[in-house]
Amino acid sequence: MTEPREIAEKLLDLQVDFIVAEVSGDRFAEVIARDVEAVIGVADTIIFRDVVEIDQAKQTVANVIDLIGGSPVLGEMVGTLADSLYDDIAGNTDYTLGDVVDREPVEQLLEKLFGMHQAQERILERLTESPLIATVAAKFVDKLVDDLMETNKQLASKIPGVGSLVSMGTNAAKTARKAAEKAGGTFIGEMAGKGAQFALKRTNNAIREMLRDAPVHDAAMEFWDLHAGEPVAGLREYLSQQDLKDLAQIVYQIALTTRNKEYVGVLVDQGVEVFFEKYGDHTLAAMLPELGLSEAVVAEEILRYGPAVVEAAKRNGVLAKLIRERLEPFFLSEPVLAVLAGN
Repeated sequence: MTEPREIAEKLLDLQVDFIVAEVSGDRFAEVIARDVEAVIGVADTIIFRDVVEIDQAKQTVANVIDLIGGSPVLGEMVGTLADSLYDDIAGNTDYTLGDVVDREPVEQLLEKLFGMHQAQERILERLTESPLIATVAAKFVDKLVDDLMETNKQLASKIPGVGSLVSMGTNAAKTARKAAEKAGGTFIGEMAGKGAQFALKRTNNAIREMLRDAPVHDAAMEFWDLHAGEPVAGLREYLSQQDLKDLAQIVYQIALTTRNKEYVGVLVDQGVEVFFEKYGDHTLAAMLPELGLSEAVVAEEILRYGPAVVEAAKRNGVLAKLIRERLEPFFLSEPVLAVLAGN
């Protein structure tokens, strides 16, 4: 008479073979379609907030940002990806910029940016609070004045007697300005500081009027249209490969050093709370379409990678070994052996 343990081991072999066959060859696609449908059917009965607590979700998102954002792989990929991107751009003449980015959203973006008067006013207002910016604006205005005076001088030099007069006036103006610049805390120095602020305000006014009145939007779109028909490869003319790599590394460092800041945690928590407020009462299955997924897409993605992984695990014996390790405790358990023994 066959011993219960021997029967159990034969049943275990049959069960392992059955499961391996279920996930192998053509049968795998049928099993995935069946199981995905079954899982989504179950998911359609489960409310999201009933199985996921908001604090758990916050911690998960924080962990993803911390672990993935600071992973060595991501850090090493930044520079390599930048180099690869530049090489591809440099050699790609099959596509134009207009093929990659549609004109309509670009126009909408520019309209929005130029129409954000509140932001523009605030930025210009804050600029007036910086003495250094005021100095830069003053030098900018001075440069315009210098160029204008030099142009007038060149024109006047062509008229007998007028050239020397203009030259004298120009030199006097330059001398007065230099005196003002050297006059530290004197009255003239204070006037120079006020002049810088005045220059900044005049510059701000010019910027404000240009953004609101001048056809800046049309000019920007004309600039876009000039480039939209050019190959994507033309973008490399704006920066070198090292420039792109440096920029990518700098942006990565900003993201890397920012991700664990307390305020970022506040933003993440707020984002999770908004997500729960909007989708917390959805079933797990109902959330799939909101994520752009469907039953067919889920099955397709599993079948895209699953068969190759399963076949590799089957060839080296790992698949059958794993299945056996999980089923053996059941088949060789005392209750099962007792049933097989007729007890």
